[in-house]
Amino acid sequence: MEQKYRNPFPAVDIIIEVEQKGIVLILRKNPPSGWAIPGGFVDYGESLEKAAIREAKEETGLDIKLSRQFHTYSDPRRDPRFCTISTVYLATAKGTPVGMDDAQEAQIFSRAKIPNQMAFDHKKILDDYFEKKY
Repeated sequence: MEQKYRNPFPAVDIIIEVEQKGIVLILRKNPPSGWAIPGGFVDYGESLEKAAIREAKEETGLDIKLSRQFHTYSDPRRDPRFCTISTVYLATAKGTPVGMDDAQEAQIFSRAKIPNQMAFDHKKILDDYFEKKY
């Protein structure tokens, strides 16, 4: 008898710091709506690092330099669509982000101006980031 497995989807999210101005967030085009850290799903045969660089470029137009891996988030309820496991990276970039691909908008936000309407568990991720940074 063949057994069917349901595995979580691997994803990456990238906290992009831009030239002492703040971090980049995208406004999602597709549900779930809200502001989010740039990121997405890892393609088959792709490393997490390459996925992070690709997703950042696709959604913001920025060429990033990965600094380090930050943390992995795996709460099965973090994505209302299905179970995902996301590895978050810290990165730096220069320039102005532009919303592309499935990002309606991309903007730089200071810690004090982070929007209230965040998608997924990205508010928690940013809280963790700012707590460790300062």
